[in-house]
Amino acid sequence: MSKKLHITGLSINELADFVQQIGEPKYRAKQIFKNLHERRALDFDEMTDLPKAFRQNLNEAATVRTLKVESRYVSTDGTRRFLMKTHDNYPVETVYIPTETRDTICFSSQSGCPLKCDFCLTAKLGLLRNLTAGEIVEQIIVVLNDVYGADATPHGTNLVAMGAGEPFLNFENLIKALEIMADEAGLFIVPNRVTVSTAGIVPKIYEFARLEKRPNLAISLSAPTDELRDKLMPINRRWNIEELLRAAKAVEKTLRRGERFTFEYVLLGGVNDSDAHARALAELLNKYDLQRVKINLIAHNSAEPLEYHPPDAGQVERFKKILESKGVSAYVRRPRGRDIYAACGQLAAKNAPNLVQV
Repeated sequence: MSKKLHITGLSINELADFVQQIGEPKYRAKQIFKNLHERRALDFDEMTDLPKAFRQNLNEAATVRTLKVESRYVSTDGTRRFLMKTHDNYPVETVYIPTETRDTICFSSQSGCPLKCDFCLTAKLGLLRNLTAGEIVEQIIVVLNDVYGADATPHGTNLVAMGAGEPFLNFENLIKALEIMADEAGLFIVPNRVTVSTAGIVPKIYEFARLEKRPNLAISLSAPTDELRDKLMPINRRWNIEELLRAAKAVEKTLRRGERFTFEYVLLGGVNDSDAHARALAELLNKYDLQRVKINLIAHNSAEPLEYHPPDAGQVERFKKILESKGVSAYVRRPRGRDIYAACGQLAAKNAPNLVQV
């Protein structure tokens, strides 16, 4: 398989170069792209509008699918967690979160993660490798086909790069995958329906701010002081809170009318969830005059061997009200898929017999 080209990660122009290299006319590229991304075909033999001889040539030179679904778990709240393996046997996890008005797919940008955030189970894996653009796109196709079938059209799909990995450490592959998925000839999931979450890779935040067509941004903060953030998120020792908020301000200056970006704050019981922490967080944001920002408050999702636990529900609401009293927009994100290790911070390629597998 490694000798075959994974064409799911190619743009139309790259596909045109490929088909010409194997002796086919350039217009075949659009036919292949439509089959791959609009029809979500995961096998060349499904592309029945292509000549049989051409499909045989494609099978010899290229592949559509490299990810294998190893396990599929369904939560009591309808959330689905897919544990896949790459062709070289690395884990990839993708989460489908349904609601009445839209669906959200939380995808991974890396297998594992190098950042060692102290409250995140994925950090225990370490970095295994970056995912290719094709592997990122393929996650979305696999999930959509599982939920809707290959022939049905989704009723509305949002994407969040909040699965395993730090997206901004795989920036080029991430952006390429998003561009492929935004193409109106394919999945047509446009940037304003995509959110990318970073733990704070400051140089890439500035690069992100310069993108003409970019998704929404979420920055994981989770502490109002360097001392605490150094412990919880070691990336802070490389780029501290001051550097991070300056980069956030640069993003804010480029926002279009009606746009905002997000800070994510994981609330850890007895660690960063006090009234004093809430006041310090509000003062920090006000100090940098960040006005077009909202705070997503995320109660920690417990999982062994992590020693942290979620705060009391009443304290979560109190934390939110303190922020709002200081002029900061705050929202509480409700957990989804905790029972199948699909919630924020729980992805660790768990494949256990006690989980509900379908």
